[in-house]
Amino acid sequence: MDDATILTATRTWLERAVIGLQLCPFAKAVHDQGRIRYRISRATDPRELRRDLEAELRLLAAAAPAEVATTLLIHPFVLQDFLDFNDFLDVAEAAVQKLGLDGVLQLAHFHPHYRFGGAAPDAIENHTNRAPYPILHLLREADIEAAVRGQDDADRIVERNLATMRRLGHDGWRRLWE
Repeated sequence: MDDATILTATRTWLERAVIGLQLCPFAKAVHDQGRIRYRISRATDPRELRRDLEAELRLLAAAAPAEVATTLLIHPFVLQDFLDFNDFLDVAEAAVQKLGLDGVLQLAHFHPHYRFGGAAPDAIENHTNRAPYPILHLLREADIEAAVRGQDDADRIVERNLATMRRLGHDGWRRLWE
């Protein structure tokens, strides 16, 4: 897999699913402004990925918000199993705390086999967090707080996303990628 293929698939997912279905009402602006950093990790084990994550956390914390609003750390060569990925999230959160960035940066996460607790593996709702590759999404807390202040119903984003996926269904999801 070359970088161009990985980036194209990730951008297509972002544009069609995240922005196109309005799963994240804040993504379109930073995408249109070119303030999303896409970083492909070549890590093949969790220790390497943690090092890459820590480097990206430091970079985002130091970057001017007008230049880099958020980072997608794409890691297609490690944590392909969702349960392993899910276990790694504790390691990722510990990295945020270790660097003193708790309350400054936060993580969201996406995986090709994402599964909400208690959901069936094939439940359409899982697709709200499914991406072509495992991704750790690094965000600034201040940006999230500012975006949420501008939304009357920010508390309902998750509910809206689940309803969107139910309306779309599996056939609609497949058509999205044709």
